[in-house]
Amino acid sequence: MRTGDLCLLAADLATEHGTGAILIARQATASFELAGETERAIVWQSLSVLLDDIFAQRLDPGAPIVIH
Repeated sequence: MRTGDLCLLAADLATEHGTGAILIARQATASFELAGETERAIVWQSLSVLLDDIFAQRLDPGAPIVIH
């Protein structure tokens, strides 16, 4: 999954679930960490960060992402 794909997924989650998407992402992160599924936990943690940025209006999911 590329960074742009992850951002689009976060945007879809935000549209579908509103601010509840943040809670979903955090719960998924914790569940996967407890289950020892590190890679899945990392993906959900990344989604959580993107969701925080989307709702704080620091990230426009429709615009290209620049990573430094």
